[in-house]
Amino acid sequence: MPLRFHKIETFKNISTEQFKQDIYLKRTPCLLRSLNIGEATNQWTVEYLKEAAGDKHVQVHVSATPHLDFINKNFVYKNLSFPEFLDKCSYGTKNGETDTGQEYYYLRAVGENFRKDVADFKTQFPCLAKDLIIPDLFPEDRYFSSVLRLGSAGLQLWTHYDVMDNILIQVRGRKRCVLFPPTDAQYLYLSGDKSEVLDIDNPDLTRFPDFGNVTWYEGEMEPGDILFIPALWFHNMRSLDFGIAVNVFWYHLEPSLYDRKDLYGNKDLIAASNATQLVDKAVKMLDTLPSDYRDFYMYRLTTRLKNKCCRE
Repeated sequence: MPLRFHKIETFKNISTEQFKQDIYLKRTPCLLRSLNIGEATNQWTVEYLKEAAGDKHVQVHVSATPHLDFINKNFVYKNLSFPEFLDKCSYGTKNGETDTGQEYYYLRAVGENFRKDVADFKTQFPCLAKDLIIPDLFPEDRYFSSVLRLGSAGLQLWTHYDVMDNILIQVRGRKRCVLFPPTDAQYLYLSGDKSEVLDIDNPDLTRFPDFGNVTWYEGEMEPGDILFIPALWFHNMRSLDFGIAVNVFWYHLEPSLYDRKDLYGNKDLIAASNATQLVDKAVKMLDTLPSDYRDFYMYRLTTRLKNKCCRE
């Protein structure tokens, strides 16, 4: 168990106002239980989903390993009918104990035109949307997207962050959730918005020694639970059973601060992206200097950035 381990705080039967006034402003993840999300937890059996979705086709991730790695792409994309995908995804036993040679399947629904449209659960899956009530936890005019997610038992998604606040509504199956605060970015060996530490339970501390310094928040979701994930919090999800969830994103900051081309809620804010480009340019310029000069000015720049921007 990590040295700094916390259980994700859980709240039951809270009102929308309680969430907004007492919980949301803390900017820490939490589990919300016993909220009304409709009949989806009872209705969404595999057979029901097959009938409701019909012959709709979806593009899914398929992997021979349960640890999906988006950096090194240890999976392939396949286009399957929704019924065929459901059969493959729901196959296997609970707790990740699957038959030898079984493939792992994962759907992260995308927009109708995946190059231009954000995902919208209500318009893409209207026959299912009628069963699900999305709690009124954020201003309606700040809505960004809603994403249907399904995953095989045992599937574990890569650790990453999003730039928008979001809630994950667990409809079917149990899910283990591990989160790390934004201040742990220095320990997570980032490649873009994703961590290179793929197996967080058995990390290679020879390769990733700083990972041992993370602050670990963990919880387990049951059907009907809602996980609030504040923007910039790193999260790693493992489906303990065949799982179905709906993820809802919204603008926490002024919409003009976000990249208009962001379809998934994970592109850095415009100002942050521009600053990163300037830093990359500065690094290239300093690389033209002799090593002792380069190191001296690198130290000056990093110290200046830390003093100007980082606040304890």
